[in-house]
Amino acid sequence: MENIALIDSFSEFKDDKLIDRVTLMAILEDVFRNALKKKYGSDDNFDIIINPDKGDMEIWRNRVVVADEDLDLENEEITLTEARKIEPDFEIGEEVSEEVKLIDLGRRAILALRQNLISKIHEHDNTNLYKQFKDLIGDIYTAEVHHVRPKMVVLMDDDGNEIILPKEKQIPNDFFKKGENVRGIIESVELKGNKPQIIMSRTAPSFLEKLFEQEIPEVFDGLITIKKVVRIPGEKAKVAVDSYDDRIDPVGACVGMKGSRIHGIVRELGNENIDVINYTQNTQLFITRALSPAKVSTVKIDEENKKAEVFLKIEEVSKAIGRNGQNIKLASQLTGYELDVIREGIVQEEDDVELREFSDEIEEWIIEEFEKIGLDTARSIIDKDVADLVRRTDLEEETILEVINILQQELDS
Repeated sequence: MENIALIDSFSEFKDDKLIDRVTLMAILEDVFRNALKKKYGSDDNFDIIINPDKGDMEIWRNRVVVADEDLDLENEEITLTEARKIEPDFEIGEEVSEEVKLIDLGRRAILALRQNLISKIHEHDNTNLYKQFKDLIGDIYTAEVHHVRPKMVVLMDDDGNEIILPKEKQIPNDFFKKGENVRGIIESVELKGNKPQIIMSRTAPSFLEKLFEQEIPEVFDGLITIKKVVRIPGEKAKVAVDSYDDRIDPVGACVGMKGSRIHGIVRELGNENIDVINYTQNTQLFITRALSPAKVSTVKIDEENKKAEVFLKIEEVSKAIGRNGQNIKLASQLTGYELDVIREGIVQEEDDVELREFSDEIEEWIIEEFEKIGLDTARSIIDKDVADLVRRTDLEEETILEVINILQQELDS
């Protein structure tokens, strides 16, 4: 062949890209047909024979013999005079097959052929990569830190594929170094131009669910079912589990002896506090369990509005609400009910006043600090020990004393 470099590149691409023979032949034929269309206007009357293993290729142009004066379609017809130069005994109406040499396409076309071939190979790779990772969405994947940027970490897997871990998909206390292995789930695959962009996440609830499947054999085997997972990444999570086998304690199996089974998951998630809860279709019982570690006295459900009033002893209120309201927020997400905590057995005295009524005198963030630990009336704060309030809130003693003074003056007036 006239262009050995082009033919040699067939096997080069085949070896480098691990493309199967059938696919490579299809790509090569497509590339050459595009070149023929550009030069001759159509490729319908061309036969292309390719042997990529040997680097052999033949292009044959088929034309019908017409009388010299009847030539209309130069690409599809050949005059009798020209045909007899190829074979002296050709007659009008017969088909002539003539080999087209690469050199006939022109130097510029040959260079374009190689460039088009490279482009098609990359397009094939990108399509395969897109399909491969599309099938991996929702699965745990491990890749190595290639470099760290302010808004993302760029990872590289063993096959050299680039995976993006955006800042917002990282657990807040994640810290990565170059060369370190990182686990997460493949959350999405998007085509940016012709190149697939693979997004990993460590904050998705499904990452925690997949870690349970990976670390706990009973979950992997289907003996324990994960009903729902809710998370505040890096802080706290609640996982509802169930088993159809009465002999299995789903919570005990997931946690393990002295937390041995769940410890690895907690460590992977930056010491995220994980509550594992027995699922039940009994809504009252499920809400009660979801508010663990608080001990709930009673639950009053408004099924129509998906709300529930939860009654607790005063010492259990702060546990139910949790630090920064995390526990009640996650319990609400897990159960699907808006939960309203009510201190059991406390009837608001006539001289007591809702804390929110002091919003003109007390700053909003201070009121929120008290509400986080279940204190929402003047009397509930005044009756508390100041040292205890300092310990349980982010408020300083001087601020608490000022608030108590404002509240006391109101109640005394």
